Amino acid sequence: MPVAVVTGASSGIGYSVTNELANRGYVVYACARRVGRIDPLVSKHGTDKVKPIKLDISQYDEIKQFKKFLEAELVDGKLDLLYNNAGQSCSLSALDVTDDIMQRCFAVNVFGHVNMTRELSKMIIKAKGSIVFTGSVTGLVSVPFVTIYSATKAAIHQYARGLHLEMKPIGVRVINVITGGVGTEINKIKQFPDETVVHFKEEIKTFQANNELVPMMSSDVYAKQVVNVIVSSSDPVDIYKGHFAGVLRLVGLFVPMWLLQWVLYRGFNLNKAEKVIREETAKKAR
Repeated sequence: MPVAVVTGASSGIGYSVTNELANRGYVVYACARRVGRIDPLVSKHGTDKVKPIKLDISQYDEIKQFKKFLEAELVDGKLDLLYNNAGQSCSLSALDVTDDIMQRCFAVNVFGHVNMTRELSKMIIKAKGSIVFTGSVTGLVSVPFVTIYSATKAAIHQYARGLHLEMKPIGVRVINVITGGVGTEINKIKQFPDETVVHFKEEIKTFQANNELVPMMSSDVYAKQVVNVIVSSSDPVDIYKGHFAGVLRLVGLFVPMWLLQWVLYRGFNLNKAEKVIREETAKKAR
């Protein structure tokens, strides 16, 4: 049976991908910080198909311990699929992101995936397997109030694209899933600073409230579509899945940056915020 490792498996995309892979005959090492939430999948598929692993990929020592565990578990030393999915949200204005928040976001969304890929690479190469990353349309089109998150996704896109070229000669596929709207818990996380550097608190609240109203693809549908690509013989580097993913791909390719900035500025009510700030400044000057 093929063997997979999925990170961020306790909810959303990771949970659905774990379920879909198990449905298709994979043995899945389902990694997450909260493994109790994987129990329904263990009950459904059995411990021989879904194996919960407590793992925080932002902690390099935990990754190294998991590597040793996996080397002992896999009799033939082959890992068919590494699905780098774990993610950390960051919905704040750029100047309100503290060092701790920034470090955590990059540690999970970038460094953790890079470390997982490097440490498990020999097992993947031996199996001539596949490495998958959960990218984001925000890595293509950076939008206000998720600026740091967008930066992490842009970074992982470039890592995946370069890795795709390096691994191709040795028969390992690398797939970067540029993800649009998918119904997951990461969209519901609220982050409001006690004090803001810039007067964007109400705009951030409006953005997060509106984000929940955007049409989302079911994570189960998304997982089926992505796994269809994984089990195929095709070797794309970027695939676009989730609501609006294809549209935003075209926007990033063909819409001039000045026009995109103009649309985003008004779409996120920053023109109204500018007016309010000007009025407040004028009052103080009197």
